Parts: sequence; structure tokens; C-alpha cells
Amino acid sequence: MDTLDTLMLSRIQFAANISFHILFPTITIALAWFLVYFKIRHDMTADPVWMRIYRFWVKIFALTFALGVVSGITMSFQFGTNWPGFMEKVGNIAGPLLGYEVLTAFFLEATFLGVMLFGSGRVSSKVHTFSALMVAIGTSFSAFWILALNSWMHTPQGFEMRDGVAFPLDWFAIIFNPSFPYRLGHMMLASGLTAAFFIAGISAYRILKGDSKRSPRFSLKISLWVAAILIPIQIFVGDLHGLNTLEHQPQKVAAMEGIWETEKGAPLLLFAIPDEEQKKNHFEIAVPKVASLILTHDLNGEIKGLNEFEGETPPVKPVFFGFRIMVGTGLLMLLISWFGVYTLRKKPDLPAWMLKFVVAMTFSGWIATLAGWYVTETGRQPWLVYGVLKTKDAVTTIDASNVGFTLSLFLIVYVLLMAAYIHTLRSMALKAVDTGEISATEAVK
Repeated sequence: MDTLDTLMLSRIQFAANISFHILFPTITIALAWFLVYFKIRHDMTADPVWMRIYRFWVKIFALTFALGVVSGITMSFQFGTNWPGFMEKVGNIAGPLLGYEVLTAFFLEATFLGVMLFGSGRVSSKVHTFSALMVAIGTSFSAFWILALNSWMHTPQGFEMRDGVAFPLDWFAIIFNPSFPYRLGHMMLASGLTAAFFIAGISAYRILKGDSKRSPRFSLKISLWVAAILIPIQIFVGDLHGLNTLEHQPQKVAAMEGIWETEKGAPLLLFAIPDEEQKKNHFEIAVPKVASLILTHDLNGEIKGLNEFEGETPPVKPVFFGFRIMVGTGLLMLLISWFGVYTLRKKPDLPAWMLKFVVAMTFSGWIATLAGWYVTETGRQPWLVYGVLKTKDAVTTIDASNVGFTLSLFLIVYVLLMAAYIHTLRSMALKAVDTGEISATEAVK
């Protein structure tokens, strides 16, 4: 029982850490590219509004980047404290991939971040723009290596087992494993959408608070256009990712769709309450044959049910509902962004009621990302590295009370940090309403 308690508490602790951490890179990865765009527009037009936009958002980037770095370091420590079996068994692969992330991404970001934040007026405009570009490339490289490792854990290849330890044979195969292109594309688009709605929401908030300057209107319009373009692409890439998952992890797809028995022409469940004890669903609202059409592109395509994978199925309810939260949030993003763009093509400004909807969507990217992440990671269970290492075989043997104590501390700190982060964002937005411009030096205060 102690082992089970330690296992569950360690899983909850890692989930809490990675849930908190992932919020910030999902903003900074794409926000860095928005900053590059703002800076280039300033260089091309010499219009000071673009520099004002840049200076406002670089402050938020610096704050968000700092929280991402701190929470990422904390999360990485758990590989040794809570999951020693992971590094013992697959450390020959995980270690180098994490090292590549530090060498090619973190060092690149750290080298140019200071110039990006403080360089305006101290270096030439071209050097300043170049530094912003290097930071953006660094954030993307970071996502590349982390997702290469995560994807390999889902679809491992390019290695061999010797005395229970994984040894790499082909690094190209390890990095570019079967699920990597889809997972990378899906995550990068998710970051783009998260940053777009983040920018749109804060810009809309400034306008509602009486900011009549051009900068929030420009950033609102640009971010809504980006969201409107990215969301259909995300739906397409998500479909490809789902097909790849069906090929390599069919039980995850069965849990996502709530399919218990293998069937042809499987229905799409808009709503249901899965019952793992009785192996059936309650209160189903279904559209006949649509699940088969989406997953096999055939109305009568066969989908394997959960009962085909006895003892190897993930927890069904979190995967089932997480998938619907992700899809539902994505469809709401589509509606808001398209309607916003349509309105801005007809009128110079959004009406107040529409601005309030946009403000409400400020952190919608976080909701969709977390829901999708839970589907992906919970859906891999009971495996930590699919087909190679089970989660229960990698957990620490320390007493459950120790894990529970550190988990409680983490949760308290994270709640306080999140409250401080959101309060600071609000303060920045209100200050911009009053002053209109925030200096680069203030960007890290």
C-alpha cells in the first residue's frame, strides 16, 4: 500500500509541476516570434507605435520566461528524486536529449536575452532585432528537444535493451520517431494560439479600461488574425496526430472516444459518462458512424475497443473528458477569432460586449493545452516509456509522507506564484493604460 501511495503521490506531484511549468513556455515560445514581428515592423516603418507595442510585450515576455525557467528546473529535479528508475533505465537516451536542449536552446536564449531586453538605444537596431530573433529561435529549439524526448517516450525506436537498460543505436531514429512530427506541430500551433489569445485578451482589457491609443488596437487585430489563421491548421494537424495515435496507441484513442467494444461504424460521442467497472457508458449523446469517419476516413471503418487491451488501458474518464475539453475550447477559439476578424474588417473597433468575450478567452490556450497534455500523458498509462518501462517500475521507494509533504509545499508555492503572476499582468495592463509606454529597463523590474 505504501508503494501505491508513493506512486500516486509522485504522479500527482509531477503532474502539478509540469502543469504549472508548461503554462509559461506555451506563451513564450510564440510570444518571442510576435516580438520579432513587432520589432521588424518598427525597423521597416519607423512608426513608434511598433516600438511601444514591443516594449510592453517584452516586459511580459521577461516575466513569463523567468517563471518558465524556474519551474522547469524544479521539474527536472524530480527525475532523480521521484523517478530514479526512469534515468536508470532510459537515461542514456533521456540525458543527452535534455543536454541538447540546454546546449542549443537555453544557452542561445541566455546569450541574447539581455540584449533583447536592454539593448534598445545601446546597440544598433539591426543587432537588437537579431537578438530578438535568436531568442525566438532558442525558444523553438527548446520545444524541439523536449518534444523529441516526450515523443520517443510514446513511440520509442532507435535503441536496444542490454541488461534492462536502453542504449541508443540511431539518434536520427530516436529524435525523429513516428509521433514526433505530429506532436511538435501540434504543440507549436498550440503555443501560437495560446500567445495569440493571451495578447488579444490583455489588449482587449486595456481598451475596455479606456486605453484609446493605437498600440492595443494594433496588437488586438494582429493577434486575432493569427488565431484565425492558426486554428484551422491546428484542427488539421490534430487530425493527423489522432491518426498517428490510432496506429501506435489504439487504446488511448479508444479511451478518448469512449469505445469499449470493437466495432465498425463507431459513433462519435458528444457526451457520455464512462463506467470502468461496468465497461460501458451512461447517458450517451452520439452521432452515428462519425468516429469511424474521423479516425479511419471510412463510415464503416473498424475501431478497436478498450476491451481488446485488458490490463493495458489508461484511466478512461480523464482521457475521455480531457479530449472533449480540448476540442470544445478549440472550437470556441475558432468562433471568437473568426467573428472578431470579421467584425474588424467591417468596423475599426470591436464592440464592448465582444471585447469582454476576448478578455474571457485570455487564458483559453492554457485550458486547451493542459487538457490535451492530460489526454496524451494519462492516455499513455500504465507505461512511462511505451512498451519499455511501466510507471510503477520507475517510481522512488521513499516513504509516501515525504512525497506528500513536498507536494503540499509545491502546491502552496504554485498557487501564490500564479496569483502574483496574474496580478502583475493586470498591473502592467493598467499602467500601460495610464502611461502608454513602458521602457525596456522596466521590463525586468
